[in-house]
Amino acid sequence: MHVNRLGRARKRASIGLAVTALLGAAVAAAGPAGATQNSAKDAPAAAAPACSADYRIEQTVDGGTTWRMCWHYNTNAGLVLDNISYQPKNEPKPIPVLTSARLAQVHVPYDDGENEYQDITGASFGTDLLPLKPAECPGGTIKTVKVGNSSPIPGGKVKGLCTTTRARGHAYRMTPDIYENPEKIYQAQGKDLLVYTVNQASWYEYITEWRFSSDGTITSNVGATGSLSPSDYNGTDGRGWPIGKGASDYAESHSHNVSWRLNFGLDGSPKAKVEQYDSKVTPPTGNGQPKTKTTRTPVTKELIGDVKGMRWWRVVSTAGKNEDGHARSYEIVPGRSVKHPGRAYSNHDVYFTEYKKCEQYTSDNLSSNCGPKSVDKWVNGQTLKHPITWVNIGFHHVARDEDQQPMPVHWQGFSIAPRDVTAMNPLTPADLAGQNGNPEGGS
Repeated sequence: MHVNRLGRARKRASIGLAVTALLGAAVAAAGPAGATQNSAKDAPAAAAPACSADYRIEQTVDGGTTWRMCWHYNTNAGLVLDNISYQPKNEPKPIPVLTSARLAQVHVPYDDGENEYQDITGASFGTDLLPLKPAECPGGTIKTVKVGNSSPIPGGKVKGLCTTTRARGHAYRMTPDIYENPEKIYQAQGKDLLVYTVNQASWYEYITEWRFSSDGTITSNVGATGSLSPSDYNGTDGRGWPIGKGASDYAESHSHNVSWRLNFGLDGSPKAKVEQYDSKVTPPTGNGQPKTKTTRTPVTKELIGDVKGMRWWRVVSTAGKNEDGHARSYEIVPGRSVKHPGRAYSNHDVYFTEYKKCEQYTSDNLSSNCGPKSVDKWVNGQTLKHPITWVNIGFHHVARDEDQQPMPVHWQGFSIAPRDVTAMNPLTPADLAGQNGNPEGGS
């Protein structure tokens, strides 16, 4: 993406800087009148979205679960979701989960070392929101996004936000007694709320997708599609792959390091705890069996974390518990990732930092008065009282013949999964509702 991409990025960067100067760093380009500015300030999540109908998303999916949220649009980061809450059928009121959630960077370094891009802050990602056709949003609604004069779409109003539902297969399945009553089966088919946009950055088109499941899981994926850059077919030094006939055109290999910024607001409070869990397996000795012990480590100070072995993290509410008396939390579940060691901000899986309003982008942070420009340098030993979670998922793109033309979507992403948010499976059938705890009644 050498010549075309670079020229385009410089052109768009000048527009973006002008917008930033006028509106303030990372200000929303579109949002509910009188409400979007408040929702974008990382205030504690409200029980119900405080935004006008045009910027409100509310959907009941299978099992009676209702998701509610607001959205606004940022001319750098694109789609931002605010005040996300989750209400299973048996909960008397919505449970606030996230104050805000959005992309924090798409870092694209090329293998030859000649080009390295920050697509969120250095290209035209936010301004080049693409219009969607009805066939791309089956059974859903396409909302109009007011991108503004920086949009290449005349008038700056883009029909570019899809909200719909999509089947995902089994939500659960259980056969209580296959020997006595094999026909007795508990099963349910799940359906997700799907919210997405498509943004262009040079030859690539990025699908930013958020999925909200009936069991309380939130999944975010970014799908890269579009075209391979026609300017990058010179990777013949072991840094490319032959595309087309023979071995003359070698598409340059590169990485897509996508990161997200999550500001939790569990139970309506920005204050939360972070915990790390590690499980150690002891190999069997003699005729014994392997044993596994799991330990919890409170993360009290800012942390750079790496997935290894049986390690995982959760963000824990300090303001609410479920009906069993257990603190509500969400577990970070990274998807498949290839870390890029060329930069410290792309060489780790998660970062937990103490909230600072100007820290908005994983790298190339736009604020001129915020100190260091990348998340790895923000981790400096501060005590975590209002933690911000940053998730990094990397993909090394070694092109193939099938990548043309157009290029099939390749996905990368992560989930946050509820852990003790409800006392039981929120989709539990009525005749199993009494089976909370040991189903045999033992101690």
